[in-house]
Amino acid sequence: MGGGQSMGLPPGKGAYPVGCTDVMVGQTPKGLFFRLFYPCIPQDGTKQPSWIPRYEYYCGLADYMNMNRKWCAPLLSVTFGSCRIPVSWDAPFKPPCSKYPLIIFSHGLGAFRTVYSAICVEMASRGFLVMALEHRDHSASATYFCKLEPKESDFPSAQLLEEWLPYQDVPAEQKEFRFRNPQVHQRANECIRGLKLIRSINSGKPVTNLLHTDFDLMALKDNVDLTKVAVMGHSFGGATAILALVKEAQFKCAVALDAWMFPLENTLYPKVTKPVLFVNTESFQTADSIDKMKRISSTSNESKIITILGTVHQSQTDFTFFAGTLLNRVFRTRGTIDPYEGLDLTNQAALAFLQKHLQLKESFDQWDGLLEGIGNYVIPDSPLKKSSL
Repeated sequence: MGGGQSMGLPPGKGAYPVGCTDVMVGQTPKGLFFRLFYPCIPQDGTKQPSWIPRYEYYCGLADYMNMNRKWCAPLLSVTFGSCRIPVSWDAPFKPPCSKYPLIIFSHGLGAFRTVYSAICVEMASRGFLVMALEHRDHSASATYFCKLEPKESDFPSAQLLEEWLPYQDVPAEQKEFRFRNPQVHQRANECIRGLKLIRSINSGKPVTNLLHTDFDLMALKDNVDLTKVAVMGHSFGGATAILALVKEAQFKCAVALDAWMFPLENTLYPKVTKPVLFVNTESFQTADSIDKMKRISSTSNESKIITILGTVHQSQTDFTFFAGTLLNRVFRTRGTIDPYEGLDLTNQAALAFLQKHLQLKESFDQWDGLLEGIGNYVIPDSPLKKSSL
């Protein structure tokens, strides 16, 4: 890899070409906004979407990093503006031989729906439907909803107005847990609403997508296997996935990537009885956080904790591929492991775990060893052997 160049997102390694589209339902923040990744029928002339969809997200990232928007947003725009996602935008849905299982994905603090595209693309290429949510609890670096602006006259149709929801830091006078705990509950509820929406689309209810795309949501009807649903997320999204697993019976298991356990209340841990896979990076976790994971793996004996050596917290995001040398130095977007190899291990462990707990008839069990921490760069448990209990 030369100079300060970024490397580009890896295309999916599975058998399915991948399409994606954006969906927004409801005209209040109580609605839903997500990117859907799905197996598609490739067509000539479909375009690859930009990785960062709107300039407002650069402004939001600047806010999240406590940088001045005036110089930081244009700089981010120049750095990432040409980055694309290796999928076909709005490509036709590929009807399955047998129904597709579903993954609902929850992003981390300061992220948004496209920041985990490498993982979402890989899962869709393996035959999953992936709903990457954009949370509206003010933990996304930026997001928006659309509301109707009524027209004066009776005839012209009402117009949709965008209202942006900025990132919010913990208020100075407030305890962090008091601020973050309601957020993680809102996020888990959004995951559950996402599942309900797919359930109603699958049953044939017409759903209005406020964003005008060429993708027909009705193509999903009768094509989603609602007995095989998992929830997955990174960092704050990892905690979200665990909480959603407890709140919603239809989620069979959770994959928590470098989970930030802090926002979860202590009374939750005994209730986590379904399997959770914790895929940790080497540098992010604390002894306290690992203890919380161990409490879960002691109640739910199918749960697993593994650590991928040579990885940092950003190794499980797209930034690890797109940030050039300079950004990597400043923000530690890469560890010592090759980013592609690190992400492969994360995806393979997740696929092996999903095959087991969603009862899939695939070849993902070839990676079962990773779940026991067997393999190069993978260890069982965590490098933090010291317990604070």
